[in-house]
Amino acid sequence: MKTKPLSLIIALAFCSFSAVASANQCDSPYNQTAPKYSYQLKKTFEVDGRQGITTDGKFYYVSGSATLSKYDLQGNLLVSNKTPFEGYKIPANHIGDIDVYNNEIYVSSEWFMDGVGKDIQIAVHDADTLKLKRTFPFNPDSGQQEVSAITVDKVNNSIWMASWVGEESGRYLYEYDLETGKYKRKVHLQPVPQWIQGIVAYQGDIYLTADDGTADDKEADNLYRVKIDNNKTNAPVVLERSFDDFKDYGEIEGVAVNPKTHELLVHSNRGKQIVLGMPKGFYQGYDREISEVYVYGMEPVCKKK
Repeated sequence: MKTKPLSLIIALAFCSFSAVASANQCDSPYNQTAPKYSYQLKKTFEVDGRQGITTDGKFYYVSGSATLSKYDLQGNLLVSNKTPFEGYKIPANHIGDIDVYNNEIYVSSEWFMDGVGKDIQIAVHDADTLKLKRTFPFNPDSGQQEVSAITVDKVNNSIWMASWVGEESGRYLYEYDLETGKYKRKVHLQPVPQWIQGIVAYQGDIYLTADDGTADDKEADNLYRVKIDNNKTNAPVVLERSFDDFKDYGEIEGVAVNPKTHELLVHSNRGKQIVLGMPKGFYQGYDREISEVYVYGMEPVCKKK
């Protein structure tokens, strides 16, 4: 009998190890170190609004710092609200990422200036008119100092908010009851993404976009996945994807998942320099800021047999 070359033995052993590792990863209900999906860029379209994106599968909804807009799925503008703060009991000047649920737009709003937020509000707008319907009280005892994004978690009947401001406030996600608006708790992110901009709850997980790449140094921003456990005060964070396929380096913003097509939507801005969260000047080659939505197909890394 011929003896197999050492190189072949090593290769076979490696393949066997990889197969076992892959099987173990796919057999595990939740892998804490690997991405859950692979993402394929399908299209991009420009929008009027630099903050957030959401969809109910029938329309796209986009937030600017002080605007709300509604688009059809071909990217055509249908309705725009240029005065979204009308009816607010507390003055506001900034909207972050948004979400849509039961034909209502959930808005994370505040008064924001030079990296400092205050007077956080949870506002609910009509998805048809984009006008204010009601507000939820914010609980300052939570320790949240700024709000960059909001999402409706249908699995846990909750609202989750994130903070762009770092240090203590940016280390947590903040949970409110969807029915009553009552503050429930905060969950410690481990490790903590830097400069959270977008949030979406999808099939039991929470996905976050973070503006953690420095545009001046041509660093990509990232998507993270968080697994929430109702019995734990902390939650593991996994790097899900780096967006090195954007048209240019800039500022990532909101995130959403189309409930009908299961496509990932990522909002991003390019062209303007951002200092302490405020647009200042233009990068070379730009005379305006460009806000775009990137649409990705999502394929599970571990497919069901």
